[in-house]
Amino acid sequence: MSEQQHATTDDTDVTSEKLVELAKRRGYFFQSSGAYGGVGGFYTFGPQGAALKGNVEDAWRDRFAVAEGNMEIDAPTIMPEPVFEASGHLEGFDDMLVECSECGASHRADHIVEDNTEYEDAESLPIPEVEEIVAEYELVCPACGAGLAGQAVETFNLMFGTNIGPGDSDPGYLRPETAQGIFVEFPRLKEYARNQLPFGVTQIGRAYRNEISPRRSIIRTREFTQAELEYFVDPEDDEPDLEAVADVAVTLYPASEQNAEDGSEIETTIGEAVEEGIIGDEWVAYFLGVAKPWYESVGVDMDRFRFRQHLSGERAHYAADCWDAESEVDGNWIEMAGFAYRGDYDLSKHEEYSDDRFTIFKQYDEPKTVERATVDPDMSYLGPEFGGAAQDVVDELEALAARDREAFEGDTVEIDLEGETHEIPVEKTGFSVDEETIAGEHITPHVVEPSFGVDRLVYTVLHHAYREDEVDGEERTYLELEPEVAPTFVGVFPLQNDDDLEAVADEIVADLRAAGLSVTYDDSGNIGRRYRRQDEVGTPFCVTVDYETVEDEETTVTVRERDTTDQKRIAVDELAETLSAIRDGDLAFEEL
Repeated sequence: MSEQQHATTDDTDVTSEKLVELAKRRGYFFQSSGAYGGVGGFYTFGPQGAALKGNVEDAWRDRFAVAEGNMEIDAPTIMPEPVFEASGHLEGFDDMLVECSECGASHRADHIVEDNTEYEDAESLPIPEVEEIVAEYELVCPACGAGLAGQAVETFNLMFGTNIGPGDSDPGYLRPETAQGIFVEFPRLKEYARNQLPFGVTQIGRAYRNEISPRRSIIRTREFTQAELEYFVDPEDDEPDLEAVADVAVTLYPASEQNAEDGSEIETTIGEAVEEGIIGDEWVAYFLGVAKPWYESVGVDMDRFRFRQHLSGERAHYAADCWDAESEVDGNWIEMAGFAYRGDYDLSKHEEYSDDRFTIFKQYDEPKTVERATVDPDMSYLGPEFGGAAQDVVDELEALAARDREAFEGDTVEIDLEGETHEIPVEKTGFSVDEETIAGEHITPHVVEPSFGVDRLVYTVLHHAYREDEVDGEERTYLELEPEVAPTFVGVFPLQNDDDLEAVADEIVADLRAAGLSVTYDDSGNIGRRYRRQDEVGTPFCVTVDYETVEDEETTVTVRERDTTDQKRIAVDELAETLSAIRDGDLAFEEL
């Protein structure tokens, strides 16, 4: 059963075509509804893919929810229209669409520019400039080859609309991100956090975007899974534990280097990047430091990984700073996660549009005596003077007193009402400045958001794990998946179709499953073919029950390691404990 390993092909030689073919053949992922011709942008994760994806999600949950002490919720995927009016998605969640006048095919204009010119971030450019580039480079329709110069580039909203309820139903939308499900529940979630900042809320779930041109298998789809953390902080008092991540080495591609003619990536540490001002926000820096080793732990190749800062044109208007975690796949960099400082934009917007309060009461260490300007207008004067607009005048006076008490120092005070200026005698406003003792104040928390794309990460992990080599003169394809995320941890084989061997193999399968290990049983074909099948789906270890197992005085089995194909004999009664220790990182196979 011994194997001799020979040359290994560098994993960077893998092409997407090879990976997609393996994924379909071995049950990782494939286009949905194939029996009906398939539908663009929707993929089914098969048995191996669903297990890998679930393991990645569990690993994310362990690190970003459990280890950080954050809550997790599971909100609906359909939400009413007012939610997305408040969030800005109805007006600003658009991509650039260009339609071919010859064949009628629709394409993302920025993608056509990026694929055929030296422009790398066309998404950040204004539409008129994109139209000029299309004309200057004489770009053509990818479907039929017709010229696109002169065709209008328009905005296209990516949200999937639906109706909630029958008849005169209420409009709703499938969520384009999981974040809004957290933000709208903030008034209740803050109670679960005992109204104490900082606190974090996580969610792993589906999101939907009606992409103009989904492409590259599960890299850009219309339905996908996000793992998001919304971390609520007091911007004045809360600081991250930067010391915990200060020494984490990172590859950064800041905006300044992207804009420079000879700009390049920077090798540094989180601590140095903060000290030198490369990363402007300490909370963003902290989560970059947490994320980098986690990405490595699930199998992302650190030689093909970086954090890229958003350029000003691509950064959301509410984000003070934003960095993407990117991986290199087939020579292209793809976004796997975004780390944004969102300020108080989200909570302020939902408070403005809803009937609830999205603030937290901040208790002072000691009560404070403050001066507060107030008005108590004489309605016997305002009523006859302004009629139905009298309450609007009161509202304007209250707002003015809060922001500019000096406006009331003269005999009259000016206010603007529907574009007209009105003078009101100060004596009729009831203006006064009084001292008041207060125990605290209501503040709107700021939000730090690490947002992970699970599907793209799964693709990256598979791509970076793909290997080709030779074993015993035969070509072998295998996935060097980390044991933590591999769909199956161990395969169990009887060497031959023999009742005694199969009985022992069945007992081993039961024992390993009872120990919490994911196990597959395979008795089909010769032992070499069974090894190859498990190698190709990334199973780290294979256990073979042979005649030595049933004939020798000491009951042992052969354990084979996937990457090196090395084999060792281990006592059956120690097998579950040994493999569990290897899976948990407490023991190395080489130490056996």
